Amino acid sequence: MQQERLLKVLVIGDLGVGKTSIIKRYVNQVFSQHYRATIGVDFALKVLNWDHQTVIRLQLWDIAGQERYGNMTRVYYREAVGALVVFDMTRATTFQAVLKWKKDLDSKVALGNGRPLPAVLLANKCDQQRHGLCSKLPKLDNFSRDHGFVGWYETSAKDNTNIDAAIMCLVENVMAIDTEAVPVESDPSVLILPAFDYNLKERSDSRCSVCTTFQSSRKPHSEL
Repeated sequence: MQQERLLKVLVIGDLGVGKTSIIKRYVNQVFSQHYRATIGVDFALKVLNWDHQTVIRLQLWDIAGQERYGNMTRVYYREAVGALVVFDMTRATTFQAVLKWKKDLDSKVALGNGRPLPAVLLANKCDQQRHGLCSKLPKLDNFSRDHGFVGWYETSAKDNTNIDAAIMCLVENVMAIDTEAVPVESDPSVLILPAFDYNLKERSDSRCSVCTTFQSSRKPHSEL
C-alpha cells in the first residue's frame, strides 16, 4: 500500500521574477506572458509517484513579491519544508534581493532538527541571456554554497528549461533529511517545525546533479 506525503514548498523572490510562470509551467505545462501580479499568496498542487511505496502531494506556495516587506510571511511560511528562491537574470535588483529573501526565510521558519529549510536558487529567464546580467553575476556555484542553498539552476519557464530538474533537486533534499535529530537551541522568534517522517527506504539516486557534486542528471521520477 502506498503512503502519501504532503510537502509544502515556498516559491519566493521579488515581484516579476517569474514565480507564477515557473509554477504554471511545472504543474500545468503552460506558459503565458500575461500573468497578473500575485496578491498575498496562491498555491498549486502536483502529485508525484516517488517510488513504489510513496506518493508525494507537492504544494507549491506562490508568495507575492512584495510580501517580504510585511509581517505575513511568517504565516505563509508555516509548515513549509523547502523553498525555491527566484531572481530574474535580466534585473540586477532582483539578484541583490536574494539574500534578503533567504534571511527572511531562515529567520522565520526552521526544520525540526533546527536547521534551515533546504532552498534551491533559480536564476530565471535564462532564455533572455543576451539582455541580461550573466557576465556580471558572481559564480553561482560558490555563491549558492556560501549562502546555504542546496543547489542552483538557470531556468526558463518560457522554454521549460530546468524547471523539473530544479524542483526535483529540492524534493530529493527534503526527502533525504534526517528529522530525528533533537532540535538545537534556537531563537524563540523562529518557528520550529515538528519532526516529519521522511525516513523512507534509502534510494541509490537520492541526490540531484546540482545539490552537491554537480554530477550528471538522471531520469526524472514519474508524475501523475
